[in-house]
Amino acid sequence: MALEKISQVRGRGVHVPGDDIDTDRIIPARFMKCVTFDGLGEFLFHDVRNTPEGIPVDHPLNDPRFTGARVLLSGNNFGCGSSREHAPQAIYRAGFRAVIAEGFAEIFFGNSIQLGMPCVTASREEIQSLASRIAADPALEITLDLEALKIRCGGGEFPCALRAGARQSLIEGRWDPIADLLENLPQVDATAARLPYLVVGS
Repeated sequence: MALEKISQVRGRGVHVPGDDIDTDRIIPARFMKCVTFDGLGEFLFHDVRNTPEGIPVDHPLNDPRFTGARVLLSGNNFGCGSSREHAPQAIYRAGFRAVIAEGFAEIFFGNSIQLGMPCVTASREEIQSLASRIAADPALEITLDLEALKIRCGGGEFPCALRAGARQSLIEGRWDPIADLLENLPQVDATAARLPYLVVGS
């Protein structure tokens, strides 16, 4: 099963500032009672986007200027806290296809890559420069170039970083380990047949 080769992500951006944004803030636990991940995007950052009564507050994701953004900008240690897979799923289901932050929690990073959603790091100054550009003109498009490890926006170019293994898996279209396993079932079966403690087909 061939997966999309992701060497570039393009789209408008939105800045959700803050360090140590944890998975419970990204998707509150009460919205995790679901059979599938469909619809989780509706509840992305729900409790900081709304009052306890459900009234929308001033938040970047409630600003109509940023509706349809595909690139999320944030601070350091993004996705920390519990290891719930629902957090990157909620971001992805809300239409985002990449996250740019100063740093990421380990498990959040891995879960995001397995969705084909690059999580690249940049310095605070570079992220703030990007945020200022899109605040001045929300129609600006951000281009995240994974091959060159560059972020381009509004005539500016910024370096970014992505772990070599994650970068390679995205560029080569091998970012989903389950799909990779299914694609190589003949080799799996051949290996299993050589193991004396496995009875294949039983």
